[in-house]
Amino acid sequence: MAGSTDDVTGHLLATPEGIVIPIEAVAELDVAPGEKGLKKDALGFVSSCVIGIASTAPGYSLAATLGFLALAVGVFTPAVLWVSFIPMLLVAVAYYYLNRADPDCGTTFSWVTRAMGPQLGWIGGWAIVVADVIVMANLAEIAGSYTFLLFGATHAAASTFWVTFVGVIWIVIMTAIVTVGIELSARTQWFLLAAEYTILIIFAVVALVKVYTQSPPGSVHPAWSWFNPFHIPSLNALIAGVLLAIFIYWGWDSGVTVNEETENSTHAPGVAAVVSTVFLVFIYVLVGTAAISFAGVDALGKHSDDALSFLGNEVFGSGFDKLLVLAVLTSAAASTQTTILPTARTTLSMAKQGAAPRSLGRIHSRYKTPHISSILMGAFSILWYIVLTAYSTNVLGDSIASLGLMIAFYLGLTGLACTVYYRHELFKSAKNFVLVGLAPLAGAVILGYVFVKECINLANPANSASGNSWFGVGPPLVIAVAFLLLGLVLMALQWLANPAFFRRKPETASPEVLEPAPVSG
Repeated sequence: MAGSTDDVTGHLLATPEGIVIPIEAVAELDVAPGEKGLKKDALGFVSSCVIGIASTAPGYSLAATLGFLALAVGVFTPAVLWVSFIPMLLVAVAYYYLNRADPDCGTTFSWVTRAMGPQLGWIGGWAIVVADVIVMANLAEIAGSYTFLLFGATHAAASTFWVTFVGVIWIVIMTAIVTVGIELSARTQWFLLAAEYTILIIFAVVALVKVYTQSPPGSVHPAWSWFNPFHIPSLNALIAGVLLAIFIYWGWDSGVTVNEETENSTHAPGVAAVVSTVFLVFIYVLVGTAAISFAGVDALGKHSDDALSFLGNEVFGSGFDKLLVLAVLTSAAASTQTTILPTARTTLSMAKQGAAPRSLGRIHSRYKTPHISSILMGAFSILWYIVLTAYSTNVLGDSIASLGLMIAFYLGLTGLACTVYYRHELFKSAKNFVLVGLAPLAGAVILGYVFVKECINLANPANSASGNSWFGVGPPLVIAVAFLLLGLVLMALQWLANPAFFRRKPETASPEVLEPAPVSG
């Protein structure tokens, strides 16, 4: 900690301002990116991309969203899918430039702390943890249900007990893989994502071929107007569609959270974030177009709870219809694993910087992974899943509805942090102004608007899974506010335990960060 003096007594150190803090706390604050004990250069650029794409659970996201998009915007679903990609791409650019300056596995937590102070940074990190714990319950439920559907055990797939039991097993398995090592995690993701992507592409191709060669009932040939958002009948319909679609892109940032374990950590993870979003918009628009073309709007709307399961039987026929079930299962399983990764590394970074209990910063001597953070993430996810399922599956649905607020908050905050952090460099070139300032800020503004719209939407009890009213508003909003209050309490406790972290001052980027890397030669 720069500026500290040599007035040392026992395990205490006095700063020039007269503040006495533990030496251990100073050591934690001085831990730089790449020095946390994680395994360096364990991943390549492609593996980083794979983790980012797999985290979004493309198969499951499409299954859960396509029908609702059809109801909201009809044949213009492909247009909404690519428009929703824009704010994600803008924030991905922010991730690229922030990672260049600070390749820390804490990502949002570390970057917002640098740019706007430790309090906002802590809340940003907390939002990531909450979002990941909440979504794990849903992913586990999908994995449990689709495990039975894959083998035709429809009765067990409808049983809350058995689905929960198998869902918990999935969480345990994926937690073990994440704990054992980052290489095993990456290899598992390669297999799961390859199966998922292959099946989705085959589905889209077969569906479109059948549309042009067999003209199934209800099918319609794709038109260029489907991809034009200006053809959507009303602005409200467009906004409703974007609110539905924007969150199916969430998860690409997981590839950046393994930056300290990736080769060329200051460059490759940021590029992987951008590449991941491009791959996602490709598969979403392709499958969305094929689904609308093959089944039509009405059929998709009638099966909005699981569009891909319905389409699997129609497109592939009996026997091969299990392919899309397998796609959704591998999607949920892969995302279960890659959801543990960012949470464990966020809390690792928080612990190393003095913003969380030090035990969360422990690294396994053999596996070089944050094993305590990983295991606790799995344990809390299991507890959250079991408690909500036992209480009410509707409340589980309400908690998922609150997820959008967490995502919009921390991704938007990250975009804003980029502009603030580089504010002294913005007017030195047109490139800096557009890519480092305007693009991240635009992403933050869009997500800020989405956040406000979601708050208004979720305040209405009619928009909740249960339809109940808690304290006069919808349960999803109450759940989100409750987690925010819990976060403030935990931050206050950590502030008391280690005030040194919370005295950190905001910083600005060094001009050298944006200079081109020297060419070796």
